[in-house]
Amino acid sequence: MSIQERVALVTGGGRGIGACIARRLAAEGARVVVCGTTPEKLEETVAGIAQGGGTALAIPADVGDEAQVRALFEQTRKDFGEVDILINNAGIAGPTAGVADISLADWNRTLEVNLTGAFLCCREAAPAMIAQRWGKIINISSMAGKLAYPLRSPYAASKWGMIGLTVTLAKELGPHNIQVNAICPGPIEGERMQRVIRARAEQMGKPVERVARTFVAAAALQRMATEEEVAAMVGCLLSDSAAAVTGQAIDVAAGYGL
Repeated sequence: MSIQERVALVTGGGRGIGACIARRLAAEGARVVVCGTTPEKLEETVAGIAQGGGTALAIPADVGDEAQVRALFEQTRKDFGEVDILINNAGIAGPTAGVADISLADWNRTLEVNLTGAFLCCREAAPAMIAQRWGKIINISSMAGKLAYPLRSPYAASKWGMIGLTVTLAKELGPHNIQVNAICPGPIEGERMQRVIRARAEQMGKPVERVARTFVAAAALQRMATEEEVAAMVGCLLSDSAAAVTGQAIDVAAGYGL
């Protein structure tokens, strides 16, 4: 299946996994919209895609805000058309603390961005996908959506919830020829993971290097996965080879947690 000229929306597309996915989809011919809350990062992604000969558009939006999500889709329709491919990647780390020390505001904000944002985007994308009887939705969950994750309860709850949303929508939208899957990255090489490790080390009162080693030691391949490997799985799920795959939560984690 070619995704040339398909409209792909990547939330959280300004950096990290989201930017990597956006570049991959643009290289395969999709017209890509990236959204996020840091305009300069979105523009960097778009500029990189343009340099590679791709087509992309940056639309700043907080996916946890219903009005901004509606405006995001309205602007996308105006500039590119209806969304054919939705990648729900936007997410925040949330607090690193025991549940007794987490504020309701921090809990609500983590679920608002990570889970409610995915729901709002799916709700906006679904009608046009149903009408054309074609659509692909990929939710970027996490291994934290399958395993216990002490000191990160809001994040874990949001990622478990995203898998529940995925399998439910796969069943609901399947009769309309719409595939809905989740990808569950493990620890991913990069600055975001380094921030996670530093915060965890501080909370636990342990050296950063020691905490970092625990993440690697828990992976069968004895390494972290990469952003490119997550983007490659997105490409696979959009291909003809995955035409019968829906309702799955697929690990890209170097065997983390086995």
